[in-house]
Amino acid sequence: MSHHSPIGIFDSGFGGLTIFRKIRELMPQYDYIYLGDNARTPYGNRSFETVLKFTAEGVQYLFSQGCPLIIIACNTASAKALRSIQQQYLPKTYPERRVLGMIRPTVESIQNKTRSNTVALWGTAGTVNSQSFVLEMVNHAPKVELIQQACPLLVPLVEAGELEGEGLEYFIKKYWKQTEIQNPKIDTLLLACTHYPLLKNKIEKILPKNIQILSQDELVAPSLAEYLQRHPEMELLITTGGNCRYLTTDQCDHFDHLARIFMGQEITSEKIELKEVKLLDNPRHVSLNAEKESAAG
Repeated sequence: MSHHSPIGIFDSGFGGLTIFRKIRELMPQYDYIYLGDNARTPYGNRSFETVLKFTAEGVQYLFSQGCPLIIIACNTASAKALRSIQQQYLPKTYPERRVLGMIRPTVESIQNKTRSNTVALWGTAGTVNSQSFVLEMVNHAPKVELIQQACPLLVPLVEAGELEGEGLEYFIKKYWKQTEIQNPKIDTLLLACTHYPLLKNKIEKILPKNIQILSQDELVAPSLAEYLQRHPEMELLITTGGNCRYLTTDQCDHFDHLARIFMGQEITSEKIELKEVKLLDNPRHVSLNAEKESAAG
């Protein structure tokens, strides 16, 4: 293990920065490396095999930088690649290291926060169509009914810096109308896209006051802290210099510009190239239902 052993944060692009921001606020003592595969984003409409390949390359790079623990801060990669990496790749190559995801800790937290057991989910079309949250709900929150609503225009608005204005308000109202008509018992809205925490305050102002709004950054960061408490052997491997590096596979100036929006501070990134990884001899999709290991929690 390298003397410098940071926690790795991997995402297909920029959205994972909201997850990382909350993690770092909660646990500023650790060293971190954030890697955004911005050259190949978005992952949402790509095949299982492609997402697995891209994610494995990111994971391998972070391992090469000494990370003993990696958080996949991307719902698509968590849904399509995490289980294969955990169950087929790590045992053969890095049995002492861990790769954790976002969907399971989100679901486990949600079940304790709804009063009516009726939760709405806002996400990208890729997340909704994957049914990943539905599958996790079956195992870890079976009493909760999940109402899903794709919100395809929210991510472009965030990346354009449109965090206020009539256009944003129009789409928030539109998506909520499409959501609540599905079930009037909804009492909780889960923002299941890593871009959406930047819109939470605006959404809270528009939606009815009785609707509790939760974003994944609020759920995943505490879950990671609890994971490290339960696994002191892993916590001891992570160095505590409070340092942070930002890596991107695309243009640094573009990454730095959008990272300022997500992190609320000046960011200076480094451009890196990912190398192809021979992940599995016979890669196969590992169903969320088959997963027994906790992901980031």
